[in-house]
Amino acid sequence: MAISMYSSSVPVFVRMLGNLSTWLDKAAAHAEARKFEPTVLLNARLYPDMLPLSAQVQIACDSAKAGVARLAGVEIPKHEDTEKTVAELKARIAKTLDFIKSVPAAQIDGTEARVITIPRRTKEPLVLSGEVFLKHYALANLYFHVTTAYAILRHNGLDVGKGDYLGIQPTDLATA
Repeated sequence: MAISMYSSSVPVFVRMLGNLSTWLDKAAAHAEARKFEPTVLLNARLYPDMLPLSAQVQIACDSAKAGVARLAGVEIPKHEDTEKTVAELKARIAKTLDFIKSVPAAQIDGTEARVITIPRRTKEPLVLSGEVFLKHYALANLYFHVTTAYAILRHNGLDVGKGDYLGIQPTDLATA
């Protein structure tokens, strides 16, 4: 049986954004237990020229919603990048999840050959097939920003590991 465009996109975005939301809960608890403001973590970055954790969360959400919207041929929801707290970032993740879960599989399946045009600020737009867009752009972008968020939190002492990143419980393996 072939893997569908929907099953290769929406469930992956849902799992990774859900994991990211869980890490934010852990980050808030970590900050509270150690008696510092969670904004310290939200402003943390791995290197001075990298974006902070808050931006990594915002861009991970943007990657998921834009990926689904472009594949489905619908308008990408706009979210202002104004989140300053863990609660606000979690609300952004929730809004993103609500959107991507609202798109029916029938709007995404069969989009392997759909022409996806991605505007860029300083260069010619990228023009990709739906399949290439999903495999080599949308998923890669999501994983880059989710992984960077994970690394920032881990670097700052959050007790998370591979299981937290994967978000897989032993009971999940039977249905995966």
